[in-house]
Amino acid sequence: MRDPVVVGTDGTAASRAAVRLAAREAVTRGCALSVVHAFTWPDPRPGAGGAGYAPARGAASRVVEEAVAFAQRSTPGVDARGQLRDGSPGRVLVALSRTAALLVIGGAGLDRLGTGALARDLVSRSWCPVALARGPRPPTGPVLAAVDGSPFARLGLRFAAAQARLHGCPLHVAHVVPDGVLGAAEAGAKLLDEMLAEVPELPVTRHRVLTGPAAATVVRASRHAGLVVLGPRGAGGARRLGSVAGEVLRRGGCPAVFAHSAASMRAVH
Repeated sequence: MRDPVVVGTDGTAASRAAVRLAAREAVTRGCALSVVHAFTWPDPRPGAGGAGYAPARGAASRVVEEAVAFAQRSTPGVDARGQLRDGSPGRVLVALSRTAALLVIGGAGLDRLGTGALARDLVSRSWCPVALARGPRPPTGPVLAAVDGSPFARLGLRFAAAQARLHGCPLHVAHVVPDGVLGAAEAGAKLLDEMLAEVPELPVTRHRVLTGPAAATVVRASRHAGLVVLGPRGAGGARRLGSVAGEVLRRGGCPAVFAHSAASMRAVH
């Protein structure tokens, strides 16, 4: 069987957007959708549940049931299956990402403190591509692959190409160079040509060199895309989350996918 699409849910509006996006991706890929809620309790010792444990776990089960029902209503034909897992959301979802085709999370959900720390953790530590949903419905527009020549950017370009083919939409590929640096545009064009040549199965693409601060320029370009795809780390060698990925995670103008694979994660651990 094909690896499932996994989506984390906590009952918020943001996680509903994630469930909708994940259901669409599961149907497009012809695989199951695993709808997951991570249940935590203050005292994890066996038998230490206390009086409030059963009601809390019942409420958590209802979060899963409602998310599965929402997936089935929003995307007819989806094979949605619910899971209630014990543990913190980060630990549960990272573990499930080892055997997932795609992990989907909400842009403002899964983080009860509102700091974005959980999303950053999942984007940097997942073993499969991570999709960040934004808005109640996925916007229309091209798939934008933001590349910089790094190994994760190469993964992202291949994912973006497959995504464009699956959804029948245009693929745009962009590389950002500093403004006003002599020879930067020519070097950027060469890098783009080399990367495109590495993916012979690319659909028809539009590729261009953009100038300006890398993070702000990619965020601006994402406002005209239906999906932006990039690596969680760039050519600068960040061990956790690169500056461009962090800014897209925080301020991107459309849903985003941060490209991972099990092989890439073994290489950085």
